[in-house]
Order: sequence, then structure tokens, then C-alpha cells
Amino acid sequence: MAVLGIDLGATKISYALFDDLGTFLYRGKKMLDRADLHSAEDLLLNMVTEMLAKGDKLRSPVKAIGICVPGIAYKDTGMVWAPNIQGWDNFPLVAHLRKKIIKTDIPIEIESDRGCHLLGEYWCGIARDKTDAIYLAVGTGIGAGIMCQGELLRGVGDISGAIGWMALKPPYHHKYDACGCFEYHASGDGLTRVARELMAGGEVSDHLAQLRDIRAENIFAAWEKGDVVAVKTIDQAVEMWGMAAANLVSLFNPQLLIFGGGVFGPGKKLIDRIYEEARKWAQPISINQVEFKASVLEGDAGLIGAGYLALNKLTSNRI
Repeated sequence: MAVLGIDLGATKISYALFDDLGTFLYRGKKMLDRADLHSAEDLLLNMVTEMLAKGDKLRSPVKAIGICVPGIAYKDTGMVWAPNIQGWDNFPLVAHLRKKIIKTDIPIEIESDRGCHLLGEYWCGIARDKTDAIYLAVGTGIGAGIMCQGELLRGVGDISGAIGWMALKPPYHHKYDACGCFEYHASGDGLTRVARELMAGGEVSDHLAQLRDIRAENIFAAWEKGDVVAVKTIDQAVEMWGMAAANLVSLFNPQLLIFGGGVFGPGKKLIDRIYEEARKWAQPISINQVEFKASVLEGDAGLIGAGYLALNKLTSNRI
């Protein structure tokens, strides 16, 4: 028996067959053509068909499919909102797959990327023995997968964990409309926005000013060299990551807060500083009951979480 996990992204689809212990039986990825409206649907359908055949060939037939969605996954309807995939604004993902794949009795489960990241760590990573954990995903955007007493929180509209909209820096500006205050300043894209705003305000950078396209990794590299703009950008981000973490710890009293996504990565070395910042703001008992750790699965967390989502459907465990 196998389950199929799929991690959808804006530029690629990663996929894998897993056994019931989380071992990879087969894995691969396909690149998306972002200019083609039907690219994601066609690529996904072709890949699912291939993996069903691959499972049969390996004598491990696929019994369930789990899909990690970069946005909102509406579990009751099978619809998804994935703004980085062209045309996927309330797209009927499950119905689309159900109509096209041959084995129509195979369960298909969908979940947000932030939820799948946490499920991956819960199944095969650093949160294996935890019942109360939070995965803080900091990449292009910011989100949090939240588990309380062994259950993944989703909210009435499946939007729980959209913490990019945390209000951390008053007063309100309309520039926060699209992504929220926290994400505007402290996501991967946010770091580049802050650095550009500092330079536009007169700050001088020896390492960033000549770059046409500033990325988060450029800022971390410049920070290592003591660049003034990079240091101010990272210092502000540490403060905001710490404040956000403190709010999460005070609200949910978790055992573990996991830092993942593309920024943590190079941001791993900042976790101790983030914890010290969080100590200033958090409920004083709960902050001493939580550990701050980096993701051990890194870029595979969402894919492995999608596999667990599928397996969980078969075993009927609540999550």
C-alpha cells in the first residue's frame, strides 16, 4: 500500500509515494509554466495518473491522495484559493481531479501549506511526540500551522493561521491591505521591501544598492558583513518575529514553535535572538514551557505533510 503526497507551488509541483511509516517509495517534481492558465491542472492530472500507475508497478497501489495547497484549502467543498497559481481563485480542485482520474474511489484530501508543513514535522520531523505545536512558515509570505491537543486548527472558514495579518506596527497604512502588517515587514519579500524603503529614506548600503533585484538571501549575506541597511532590516525582523512568536505562545501555550520556510534557511542562526525577544512580550509561564526550533524537514515539510494527510484519511485519525 502507498499514499500519494503532492506539494503544489507557484513554479513547480513536488510529489512522492510514501509507505505507512513515511518512507519515500518514489519522488519527483515537475515545473509549471506560469503563463499558461491550464498548466497547473494539466500537469497535476498527468502526474496523478503517472503515480497511480507507478504505485501499481511497485506493487504498492495508491490508496489515498493528499495535496498541500499554497493558500486556502476549503476542506468541505474541495475548493482552493491559491493566488500564486493563475486561475486558481476558488478553483474546484477535488472535483476536477475526481472527474478526471480513473480510480474514482480513491480519497483526496486537501490542506493549506501552513497546515501541511506542521503535519510533516508531526509525522516525520521534530514534532513527532508533540500534541501542541506551531509551525511558523516564513517565505514569500507568512503563515502558521497550529496544532492544539493533537488537532489541526482550521477555523470556521479554513483560514486559521493567516498570521501575516498580525498587527504589530501601528499606525495602520494602506500598504498593509494586500498582505497584512507582519508579512509586509518580515516575510522574505518583506525584508526586501524594508531594505528598499530604508535606502529610499537615505540609508546607505555598500552591498545592496548596486543590486537590481534584491532578495532575502542578499540581505542575509550583507548582514553577515555588517551592512548598515541589512543590519537594520534584520534587527526589525527579529523584533517582529519575536513579537509574533510571543503572541502565539501566549494564545496557544504550545510545547514547540517551529521556524521554517525559505527565510529559515539563513535565518536559523537568529532563533536564539528571536526567543529572547519573545521573552519580553510573552506570558511568563508559557514562554518557559515552549521550545523554539528550526524545521528539520525544511523544503520537504509540505510534501511529507501531504502524505500524512492522505494516510490519516485511511486510518481515520482526527487531525
